[in-house]
Amino acid sequence: MAEEARCLRNVSAQFRKLAATISQNKDVETEDFARASAMVAPFLGYLGFAFKFAEMDYVPKVADLAEASNSFVTLEAMLDRDVEQNTVRLAGSHSTGSHSRNLLRIKRAIDTIRAFCELILTTEYG
Repeated sequence: MAEEARCLRNVSAQFRKLAATISQNKDVETEDFARASAMVAPFLGYLGFAFKFAEMDYVPKVADLAEASNSFVTLEAMLDRDVEQNTVRLAGSHSTGSHSRNLLRIKRAIDTIRAFCELILTTEYG
């Protein structure tokens, strides 16, 4: 239980740093976002077998984003490149889709986990 709590604290701290960057109207660095997103993966494992598919889909997309950080300093630069090359909607299996599409899938997964945690906190069982 202590490991799970530490995981959540670390994830929270990383996303607070990203929120501070955004609130200062600064560009989000691809490496920072990939690092924060990677910290969510162990949490998916703690949620058990029901979330195994989500974890299997999520991890390669985060790996793609981490790899993209070698070429693109900011998320904006990465998105601009996909727009320029008309690859935003490029679909593929696991991480072979466009970086933009993978970023969107990561964002949706994080939003879903956030909503799940908020639901737990607001129920009488939380």
